[in-house]
Amino acid sequence: MKLVFDPVAAKRLAGLQPKAARRMMTRLAEISADPFADHPNVERMKGQADAFRLRQGDWRAVYWIDRARGEMRVVRIGPRGEVYGR
Repeated sequence: MKLVFDPVAAKRLAGLQPKAARRMMTRLAEISADPFADHPNVERMKGQADAFRLRQGDWRAVYWIDRARGEMRVVRIGPRGEVYGR
């Protein structure tokens, strides 16, 4: 599945420390290879179809699966307190 970043998420990823950014990118790439498999630290988000969150240390990535386009779209990256509910 194609991994796509919304501009806000891409900017936030670029602003992370290099080591944290590499870890986040590696995890997201692994997940995009088989997004519906059972991945550690990934949970389905309640109330939204095909929406998930990845916990990577103190950081979270929220992403949606667009089955029609064959995309895994990362919409938000940030610390726990900032990433939910926007």
